[in-house]
Amino acid sequence: MTAVETPVQSPTKRVLAVVLFNLLVYIVIGLPNAVLTIFVHKTLGYSTTVAGIAFSLQYFATFAARPSAGRLVDRIGPKPVVVGGLATCVVSGILMALCGPFAATPLLSLTILLGSRLMLGWAESWAATGVIVWNIRRAGAENTAIAISWNGICSYGGIAMGAPIGAELAQLGAPFGGLVSVGLLSVALPLFGLALIGFYKGVLPLPSTEKPVAFSRALRLVLPHGCALAAGSIGFGAISSFLALYYSVLHWEGAAKALAIFGVVFVFIRFFFASQIAKRGGVFVAIVSLFVETLGLATLAFFENPDAALVGAALTGAGFSLLFPALGVLAVNRAGPQNRGAALGAYSIFIDLAIACSGLFLGQVIEFAGYRTMFGTTAVCCLAGIMISRSLGRRTA
Repeated sequence: MTAVETPVQSPTKRVLAVVLFNLLVYIVIGLPNAVLTIFVHKTLGYSTTVAGIAFSLQYFATFAARPSAGRLVDRIGPKPVVVGGLATCVVSGILMALCGPFAATPLLSLTILLGSRLMLGWAESWAATGVIVWNIRRAGAENTAIAISWNGICSYGGIAMGAPIGAELAQLGAPFGGLVSVGLLSVALPLFGLALIGFYKGVLPLPSTEKPVAFSRALRLVLPHGCALAAGSIGFGAISSFLALYYSVLHWEGAAKALAIFGVVFVFIRFFFASQIAKRGGVFVAIVSLFVETLGLATLAFFENPDAALVGAALTGAGFSLLFPALGVLAVNRAGPQNRGAALGAYSIFIDLAIACSGLFLGQVIEFAGYRTMFGTTAVCCLAGIMISRSLGRRTA
């Protein structure tokens, strides 16, 4: 094995072979999305703020794990980091399965659940960072956009698949109802990934005579791109954290369907329109994406009916779809080829932090002003992202 692999297949085929591991992790992430905040708020009896914190804790953990993921990918190669992510995902699933039987003791159940969310966030960071860099190495740096785009397709496609499956599993009777069956499937999927990954050939770290870039330096390099990404990610946080609870409070059916539509539209746009990033430029695509996402969140804010909620979820998914790769292609190349892991980890921190903070902040907005105001607030954040992206365009012009 050499330090650099020469692609012998099409870039897409080489990417698809590895991105499967990210798909498995993100199905696990999607499984509790339609039931977690309802479980915390209605079953355990905690406030919407606590429910939002429980959901967002995963992203705080992902945020905290990004620096180590990036450094390890650059130091030991991506495959061992992906293995670590899958193993941590197994631990998260075990804890998820355990929190359901203790629902009669809310504090204990919540504590176990928070532990599961922490482990899942760590797993997401290591698996996603490792898979993207692994695929960039397998497909070639000139195909970075393909690697990032397919990673997103599998990420949000996995969430779209997981949400309705988790909602159905939660309806099972004892002893497998609630979060027990969700947790058991969350154990089985990464175990399958661990069994499979042994047959894959890894890649060595790229040799370099230069000192690896400090994470603080990588963070500064990607700061403008990351701020625009964060502004749009708050809308995703609102959909993921509170859309199911919004449906439940209004006694609507179909929350899992709305989450699935978000994911399906996300994947459709990413699959068919990712090429526009290379044709029109990342900044232009980011501005259009944020505008469409603004329309989706505004629809949720101004029209309180199930059909409008489906349209709003679809538009939000369409807008959010290309935001990460549009700016990410520029961001991950700013630290040089030997430090793509650090740059990717630094850039990804912005989406983690935005979603993590949205659970806390938006939960409080709901308590004081209601769900429609919450969705309106996220639409304003997307407008701010448009202004940041326009400024970024002037800098790079």
